[in-house]
Amino acid sequence: MLLKNATILVIDDDTDVLTAVRLLLKTEVKEVVIEKNPDAIKTLLPKKEFDLILLDMNFNSSINTGNEGIFWLKKIKELSPATAVIMITAYGDIDLAVRSLKEGAGDFVIKPWHNERLLETIKELLQRKSGTISAVSDTNHSVIGSELLGESEPMQDIFKKIEKIAPTDANILVLGENGTGKDLVAKAIHQRSLRVNKSFVKVDAGSLTETLFESELFGYKKGAFTDAKEDRMGRFEAANGGTLFLDEIGNISLQQQARLLTVLQNRQVTRLGSNQAVPIDIRLICATNVPFAALADESRFRKDLIYRINTVEITIPPLRKRGSDIGMLAKHFVKLYAAKYFKPNMELDFAALIKLEQYHFPGNVRELQYVIERAVIMSEDDVINDSDLIFSSLENQLNQEQDDGADFRLSTVERNAIQKVVEKHNGNITKAAKELGLTRTALYRRLSKYDI
Repeated sequence: MLLKNATILVIDDDTDVLTAVRLLLKTEVKEVVIEKNPDAIKTLLPKKEFDLILLDMNFNSSINTGNEGIFWLKKIKELSPATAVIMITAYGDIDLAVRSLKEGAGDFVIKPWHNERLLETIKELLQRKSGTISAVSDTNHSVIGSELLGESEPMQDIFKKIEKIAPTDANILVLGENGTGKDLVAKAIHQRSLRVNKSFVKVDAGSLTETLFESELFGYKKGAFTDAKEDRMGRFEAANGGTLFLDEIGNISLQQQARLLTVLQNRQVTRLGSNQAVPIDIRLICATNVPFAALADESRFRKDLIYRINTVEITIPPLRKRGSDIGMLAKHFVKLYAAKYFKPNMELDFAALIKLEQYHFPGNVRELQYVIERAVIMSEDDVINDSDLIFSSLENQLNQEQDDGADFRLSTVERNAIQKVVEKHNGNITKAAKELGLTRTALYRRLSKYDI
């Protein structure tokens, strides 16, 4: 549906918001209806058809539930299920706005918004509703982008979450072991966001020393230090308008965390050697291989920074827990490297697939990729058999040593049990403590004791 043909209802108890949206939309759409009282929903919707509703999350009403927006969203979906809804929320209510996506909202915008961004959000949702672009609730994805693949249930859940959160500006924390594809998830979110035509800037935050951290992220002025021979833009400024991906965020020091938190709170950076603050508009995605339980340890990671970067959390499962995805990815990599090395007719035989599916892949997808590339290069015919698949001798040696020298000390058994249960519940301390028969405080003490 074209924006100019749309009829839009705006519901907000702030007169200034209603006036601003009406002035913005009156020349863009067919009709704008504004309403201060959400009770009017019950009389407006049966009488008039709206293509889209902009709905505030909080009202000074008699409901007083703290999440009035969810209540009225459900009422809209009850009266007019096909009507698209965009939630209007303050920064502090993002968790409720994310919940609203599960209740049927198409998207949310954060006050104060950029007019261009709001218009793009409305256009995209109207196009999605009319079927001119794919729906966010498509459950048949096996591929996100050209590299992030998966048919397993855990990956399908991740794909659905990506489609829902990508068009928003919510900050994302991606968790997962090394080699699981955290960077691919970050790129997929950017490619499906409203910032897709802007920069995607990746920084390996964990590799930055204390001296490089500020200059790399925030930039510097000429003469700020000995080697600063010219002005240089930092990564935050380079990502302005687009997406900033901070990889290995769990490895930065507490001092670096404090500097990062200040920038995220103020939404501005000051280059080294300058007193002038530069406003920034970025979508932040962070990733780490550190278990969430370890991030909850305030001696290692600031809790206020966790809240700031973790509006929505995505946990990527290790390859050993993705079932049939191993075969699917193996065939994908065979096709990829067969083309690269001019062996276009190569394929895996059944025995090779069985061998792959029985291996535990400590290096995850990255290890599978290297195993297949090596097999394609070394194979002397067009069929890769099980003898062509050579796994890392280093990994095999480490695993053999672990098997031969099993540690049955009580402290080791307890540590392993705690780690498995915490991973099982994706770092949810309450659920893990309940299953282990411990209080949250007792579990935190053990996590600290065993450095988990």
